[in-house]
Amino acid sequence: MNKVYPDARSALEGVVKDGQTIAVGGFGLCGIPEALIAALRDSGVKDLTAISNNAGVDDFGLGQLLATRQIRKMIASYVGENKEFARQYLAGELELEFTPQGTLAEKLRAGGAGIPAFFTKTGYGTIVAEGKETREFDGEMFVMERSLNPDVALVKAWKADRAGNLVFRKTARNFNPNVATAGKICIVEVEQLVETGEIDPDQVHLPSIFVHRIVHNPTPEKRIEQRTVRAA
Repeated sequence: MNKVYPDARSALEGVVKDGQTIAVGGFGLCGIPEALIAALRDSGVKDLTAISNNAGVDDFGLGQLLATRQIRKMIASYVGENKEFARQYLAGELELEFTPQGTLAEKLRAGGAGIPAFFTKTGYGTIVAEGKETREFDGEMFVMERSLNPDVALVKAWKADRAGNLVFRKTARNFNPNVATAGKICIVEVEQLVETGEIDPDQVHLPSIFVHRIVHNPTPEKRIEQRTVRAA
C-alpha cells in the first residue's frame, strides 16, 4: 500500500466531508500540521467539530478555519492567543466544549485504546461535571468522561518511513500520538521521509498501523506565537 501522497490537498481528497469531527495535533503552534490545516481550509468543508488543545492564532493554524467559519464547534482546553476564537464564542457564534487539558489528552488516548469512557476527579463539583454521571470510589467523587474517536486525525511528525512508522521531535510530540490513535483515519504531515526499514524499530514512537496517509512537507513555517528577545 502506497501511503505517500504528493501534497496535502490530495491527501485530504475523498476523506474530509462537511459535518465531520476532526482532531488536530499540536500545542499552540508547536507541532501543528500546518500544510494539512491550510489544505483543509482550501477544501471548503464546513460545519466541522474540531478537537484540539487550542485553535492556533488568528491567522495561522486552526485560526484560519475559524476566520472562514468552517468550524461549528470546538472541543478544546484553551482559548487564549486567538481573539477571533474568543469573539465567536462570546457572541454565541461558535459552540465550545471546554475540557480540562489532562482530560482532553485522556479522552483521545482512551479513544485510541478502545476504552469508551473513564472516571476522573478533575472537574467534579464544577460546570465541567454538569449532565455527566458521577460516582464515588474509595470515598472520593469522580466524573465519567466519554472518550473521543474523531472521523479524521491530522497529525504532525518529524520523520516517517514509507510504511508510516513515525518519530516525533521533542515537545512537538505533545497531543499528536493521542490524536493519531484516536482517529478513524489518520493523515500525517512529516518533515523527513525515509525508506521503510531506515528507522530503528526502537526509535519508532507510533507504529504504521495507525497511519493511513502521509504528506512530505520538508520546509514548514514553524511560526512562533510570542517571540521574546533580549535587549542588546
